[in-house]
Amino acid sequence: MSTPLPDDWRAPLLRTQGVCKRFDNVVALSGVALEVRRGEVHAICGENGAGKSTLMKILSGVYTPDDGEIHFDGEPVRIGGLREAQALGIVMIHQELNLVPHLTVAENIWLGREPRRGWFVDRERQREGARACLQRLGVDIDPDVEVSTLSIAQQQMVEIAKALSMQARLLIMDEPTSSLGEADTRRMLQVVQDLKREGVGILYISHRLDELEHIVDRVTVLRDGQYIATMDWKDTSIAEIVSLMVGRELNQQFPQANRQPDDQVLLRVRQLKRDGVFGPVDFELRRGEILGFAGLVGAGRTEVARAIFGADRLDSGSIELDGQALAIRSPGDAIAAGIAYLSEDRKAHGLAVKMSVAHNITLANLGALSSRLGFIDAAREHETADTFIRRLNIRTPSPSQITRLLSGGNQQKIVIAKWLFRQARVILFDEPTRGIDVGARYAIYELMDELAAAGIGVIMISSDLPEIMGLTDRVAVFRQGRLAAMLETRHCSQQHIMHHASVGPAEVSEPPHAALATTGP
Repeated sequence: MSTPLPDDWRAPLLRTQGVCKRFDNVVALSGVALEVRRGEVHAICGENGAGKSTLMKILSGVYTPDDGEIHFDGEPVRIGGLREAQALGIVMIHQELNLVPHLTVAENIWLGREPRRGWFVDRERQREGARACLQRLGVDIDPDVEVSTLSIAQQQMVEIAKALSMQARLLIMDEPTSSLGEADTRRMLQVVQDLKREGVGILYISHRLDELEHIVDRVTVLRDGQYIATMDWKDTSIAEIVSLMVGRELNQQFPQANRQPDDQVLLRVRQLKRDGVFGPVDFELRRGEILGFAGLVGAGRTEVARAIFGADRLDSGSIELDGQALAIRSPGDAIAAGIAYLSEDRKAHGLAVKMSVAHNITLANLGALSSRLGFIDAAREHETADTFIRRLNIRTPSPSQITRLLSGGNQQKIVIAKWLFRQARVILFDEPTRGIDVGARYAIYELMDELAAAGIGVIMISSDLPEIMGLTDRVAVFRQGRLAAMLETRHCSQQHIMHHASVGPAEVSEPPHAALATTGP
């Protein structure tokens, strides 16, 4: 919430005027103005493609503006690269993780700025400096472990610790809580408040608009690369911000459900176990149902999904699809059986971002486009991609567009299109709206409802409890690698879910229907 600024903090730390940026014939920014004060948290809001990340990359030295002025601490500046930005005290925490997996946490935090003793890296100072940054965030991560062994949430905290180590005067935070659970998000917001009290100016981008009210002083809205408005947070509302973002009123957060799940079990999981990670876990997924996986970070939700998909090994247990026992030893086995998995890190595990939209849509089912000699029919591939582009309303200039140039929401639709073309019967969505704006979220929700209405079984892993409550038919609540409860969504609340996710030691999984008797208000 807004707090009074000291008089000497009221002068702008950063001021931009008329900033423009073009990529070939595409105008990403047009005449954008922005002002950030010391000790201020200034939110930048807009849909995917509104220009938020482009503006932040200009300020942090990744891009050079084509036109416009940037003043920092009252002086005109030209930011020609990352090091020039960091020399000014401008540091950006990117939405996509930017860590070296096979280096340690401490090595990542000090990468390129290693403390030295003579010719050698001072490992002890490096380790202690990393530990101090992590303790400032309130997280218990060993500075000596490799980043590759950490969860997505832990890696995000390492990214934040890395930025804190640079003594930033202006900290740009692009979706810093997108992969964090509730407890880690609260800790992150407290860190933001602490930095604010120290006089750090913070530019904050988040699609979780409800979290902004706890930290934000002012908000600037961008739409289609243009400046729309700047407002004091206390004088506006989330509804007004959303309306300015999308250019229309968005009266409904979740679509009206069109699906009617039946009693036929589509996917049956029995005594699924991976030693030291999760299990045993039992549950059933009905045809045409959206089943939510809820729980705290590290509860085992993603691990169970990855095991079902064959991405991680299983030590015991059985999986049945339509009453047929499956032997899933790899993702290839799962795909052949009709099971699809959309990773929370879609760029790393769901897309070939340097390939075209058409190639990504058809990548999992090339056999359907191949001739007897094994050649891909390019015309059929283009026609297939065009069909899914229209069906899913993917905003792209053409099927030939490079995928990395599209917004997060459109990239997510491309992953869904890939599995629809593969005719998946069960789709596991892991944090499906991570880093996606409110308008695109609604489109993803509609797609998920349409998939279930067509008889596909949908499992949705989400750390966003309102999303779980607004979209699912039932909720499987995980705790410490076990299934703590199976709840009918219409008979439970967010408090019920958090109670099962966090209270007491996990018990042996309940039979899929037995827990329903205990899920009343």
